[in-house]
Parts: sequence; structure tokens; C-alpha cells
Amino acid sequence: MTRPDLFNLTGKRALVTGASRGLGREFALTLARAGADVAITSRTLDALADTRADIEQLGRRCFPVALDVRSESSISTAIETIDRDFGALDILINNAGCNIRKPALEVTWEDWNTILDTNLRGVFFVAQAVARRMIARQTAGRIVNIGSVTSVAGYAGLAPYGASRGGVRQLTMSLAADWGPHGITVNCLAPGWFKTAQNAVMYEDAAWVSYLTDKIPLRRPGRTGDLDGALLFLSSDASAYVTGQTLLVDGGITVNDTRALPRKS
Repeated sequence: MTRPDLFNLTGKRALVTGASRGLGREFALTLARAGADVAITSRTLDALADTRADIEQLGRRCFPVALDVRSESSISTAIETIDRDFGALDILINNAGCNIRKPALEVTWEDWNTILDTNLRGVFFVAQAVARRMIARQTAGRIVNIGSVTSVAGYAGLAPYGASRGGVRQLTMSLAADWGPHGITVNCLAPGWFKTAQNAVMYEDAAWVSYLTDKIPLRRPGRTGDLDGALLFLSSDASAYVTGQTLLVDGGITVNDTRALPRKS
């Protein structure tokens, strides 16, 4: 028997970090369309104005908060504010991230720290702050860490980024084991090659896009909306017995040999 309510998020409260643009913005809107009220974060409140307006246009409540995931005090303050003024969270989409694309020999100490502090340490401590409150309230929550195809495949020019995303994949499994007894599922949604603000310059090279597309069995990079179903699955009751998993949404690129993808400087 079909249960249409499995993906219905009406009455749920979600948090999406890094929601001012790109995939994070799309994630926030997807949850709102499914009925959730959504707290959204970025390093500056002004950057969240458009996302907030679009969520409220859908008839959902939106709560913007400034959050820098590289700062312990910022995480603590933001999650406390959300808990107090928005309400107890049912869903966390741990999306905030960054990248500095360089050949491995050119990566600096600062580059490494910026990427790992944002993409791995930040993911852990945001999840910890949210899970602590879920456990205290005995909430059967959903945590979705946003990873990447680089967690399972190597690409030139992405050494620190790939290391951070590989760490997120392993972290997801560990947190699932830690928090499963409390009814919290922790999964990783790993997109393949999507055009975002971080990598838009790469898509200006038609030859590179053609070469990339040839490596993808579905013969195209990801489009807006391609992640919606997977996100709703991992955020809803539809995935109640799924935890510690990495769900690749990559057009099938990981079934091919990806080592030959060219470096784009």
C-alpha cells in the first residue's frame, strides 16, 4: 500500500546551513515545499533575504540566523537562538561548505585549514549541537550531512576538499552508530557534478563540460531539482530504517573510471 505521508514534512522544523545560494538554497526550498518550517543560516543575515522571501511565499515560517561554522562560539550561539526562538529541530541539513581548488603542490597551510575547518570540523560541531538537543527531548531526528562524489573518487586539484568530504562520509557512519539508540538517523547525501557558485567558472569551458559529460552515464551534469527526491527521502519518515549511509546522486559517474578527469585551474 502506498503511503503518501512518508515524504510529508508538515509540522516539522528543519535547519539548513549555508542556505543563501546554490544547493543549500534549493534544499531549504525543497523542505518548505514539503511542508517544513525552515531555519536558514549564512555568515551574514543580508545574504539570506532572497531565500527567506521565497520560503515565506510558500506559506512556511522561515528563521534566518547568522552562523560561521568555523567558529565554536558562533555555532553555540546560533543553535541556542534557533532552539529558543524558532523551536526544537526535527531535521538538520548540514550543508555549509567551501572549496579552494589548487594543484596539490600549491595548497597552503591556510587553504587546508579553511577547507577542513568548514567542511569537516564545522559539520561535526553543528551536528553535535543539534543532536544534543534532540537527545534531551527524545526527538527521533534526521541529520543529513552534505558530502560529495569526491568522498569516493579522486580528482586532481581537490586534495583537501576530497579529504574533507571523505571525512564527512566516515563521520556520518560514526555518528549513526553513536546516535542511533536515541532514534536519530544520520546519513550523507553526496552530489556528483552540479554547477554551483563555487565551481561555475569551470562550466565556462565547453571542452571540459563535454569531456565531463562523456564520463557520466546519464550524459549530463546535475540540474536543479535532481537532489530533491533524495533529500526528502533522507529527511522524512521514508528513511526511518536507513542510517549511516552515503547516497550518491551523481548521474552514475562513479561506475566509470574517474581518474582521467582533467584538471581545471
